[in-house]
Amino acid sequence: MNSTMARLENVSVTFTGQGQAAPNTVLDNLSMEIRQGEFVVIVGRSGCGKTTVLNLLAGLLDPQAGDIEVMGKMPRAARRHLGYMFARDALVPSRTALANVEIGLEVRGVDRRERRERALKLMEILGLAGAESRYPWQLSQGMRQRVALARTWALEPDLILMDEPFAALDAQTRETAREQFIELWEKRKSSIVFVTHDLTEALLLGDRVIIMGPKGKILENIALPFTRPRDPAELPFTDEFRLLERRLHGLLAETV
Repeated sequence: MNSTMARLENVSVTFTGQGQAAPNTVLDNLSMEIRQGEFVVIVGRSGCGKTTVLNLLAGLLDPQAGDIEVMGKMPRAARRHLGYMFARDALVPSRTALANVEIGLEVRGVDRRERRERALKLMEILGLAGAESRYPWQLSQGMRQRVALARTWALEPDLILMDEPFAALDAQTRETAREQFIELWEKRKSSIVFVTHDLTEALLLGDRVIIMGPKGKILENIALPFTRPRDPAELPFTDEFRLLERRLHGLLAETV
């Protein structure tokens, strides 16, 4: 797990203001590296540039300064190797759950039989068997998010970008979705860049947690000591977990 999957080097991003509004520098000289097979969690207050980092890696945004590489290529050239999962499911209302899972494979020209087999297998793993012909409006929020998760994994991406994907779910559903997600990840070990505000979630999921301050300043880059698999019912109550959680709280409090 030593080779580099993605890197940002001395990256700066400034959004120009409209009218009389002053330009807003979101990232100022940020450098970051994601290794192959690594699960990196980015935590920080709203507006510190977390989602901007994901958009840069996805090639949706260009920096004013600095270099970005994904798998040794410019981000746009590496898009076939990427998956991007948003906070909201972004399902297509006119397509069934199964057709939504298949959509990325369809766009990439995967033949009908293969994409159907791949989609059905993922839906079964994620507890969605029997919901294949339902439309998004007929699904609970938890089911919709699992359809979005299946859609992302169906592409078998080498790098997955995740922007608070479980934030909209209730506590019980969120825990189930996280467990199913980790089960899928441990089979393939794609590189993950995962944005969250939830410190417990960060410590449960990540190999490494990056704390970002204003303008993308990295306040701390912590390699987590926890082995896998991790028990979400027990690990948060250990002394080591609690100490790390307090440390993260303290770092974020300093950015107020």
